[in-house]
Amino acid sequence: MSASLYAWRKVKNGVALSLSIVAALFGLMWLVWILWTTITKGMGSLNLDLFTQMTPPPNEPGGLANALFGSVVMSLLAILLGTPIGVAAGTYLAEYANKHWLGETVRFVNDILLSAPSIVLGLFIYTVMVAQMGHYSAWAGAVALAFIALPVIVRTTDEMLRLVPQQMREAALSLGVPQWKVTTQVLMRSALPGIVTGVLLALARISGETAPLLFTAFNNQFWSTDLNQSMANLPMVIFQYAMSPYDSWNSLAWAGAFLVTGMVLVLSLIARTILLRNKVTHE
Repeated sequence: MSASLYAWRKVKNGVALSLSIVAALFGLMWLVWILWTTITKGMGSLNLDLFTQMTPPPNEPGGLANALFGSVVMSLLAILLGTPIGVAAGTYLAEYANKHWLGETVRFVNDILLSAPSIVLGLFIYTVMVAQMGHYSAWAGAVALAFIALPVIVRTTDEMLRLVPQQMREAALSLGVPQWKVTTQVLMRSALPGIVTGVLLALARISGETAPLLFTAFNNQFWSTDLNQSMANLPMVIFQYAMSPYDSWNSLAWAGAFLVTGMVLVLSLIARTILLRNKVTHE
């Protein structure tokens, strides 16, 4: 009886393992296909003009310099806006609102914001900023991206501070150190690599967002440094050029997609390296 039961369980385990492997290979096949297509089509369009010339008219030579500049500016502004608020909110949740109804409410709202469609956030910023100002602007685009980065930073800061051993808090408090100094000089230093990782992951997430910029910064055919006006950005250029019937624009769209993919990959690798290095140091 026990032998037949063991054999039946072994068969079920084998079937489940086989199905899991097939499902994983099926998902990886599409991922590899997408990456391979992006790399082959994108690398063929890479050249120096891509980084030195403006987005061109149809069937004219050009590059993505203004779009790259706009994406970098708005992404960095979004991180500068979202990081202080996100770190402060995450610190509050981990250290001051533990098991309190307000803290649980904030966590619940943050989880909703974390999973909210980016187009909804873009429409919200359009309503409260763009419609009030009467025009698109880079500021509106940066605020929309900050709303996307904010919940990632809040969640990461909250989790990283919770991972700090309770003994560190008790040791510092037993020496008469004020709570705010314990938080800023002991706990924040210990959790800093994880918090930086969360910021980099948030930056990687917003670097390829198109929907919120469609409602806020829109696009600009020319070089612009005025944050109060519409500004070119890489996701919008990719969207517009990929949908066009012109081969030159299609090539620029693939090159832009390759740059976005490479930037996300580099940021993810940097974040993983920081996190693993901190883990090895603690061990």
